[in-house]
Amino acid sequence: MHPLAMNPGPAGHYLVAWASTTVDSETAAQALAQAGVKARLAACAQVEKIHSHYWWDGQLQQTDEWRITWKTTPPSLLALQRLLLPLHPYALPQWLWGESAASPAYAAWVAAEVGSALQV
Repeated sequence: MHPLAMNPGPAGHYLVAWASTTVDSETAAQALAQAGVKARLAACAQVEKIHSHYWWDGQLQQTDEWRITWKTTPPSLLALQRLLLPLHPYALPQWLWGESAASPAYAAWVAAEVGSALQV
């Protein structure tokens, strides 16, 4: 276990950052997921099939998409975005991100895999 996992910060919790996007094929989703993890900018990536409804070019659309969610550290979010957005197949990619409180052990694992300092 990462040594900081046993030492909670003043707020009593640890932070893990996440980023998410969608693409129109499983192949594209797997490629983006792997790119972020292989670059060590994310500890893991999850790919899931979803069905989306949205407005595009003035018309209501619906289609199957694949959502990718990466788990990373707050300091690594910008580098992850810079790596992935040029590889994205959409003209206007969805790029969402945030921070979530996490268990000390999980936050330590993410920090160790990404090589960033554990954020508290």
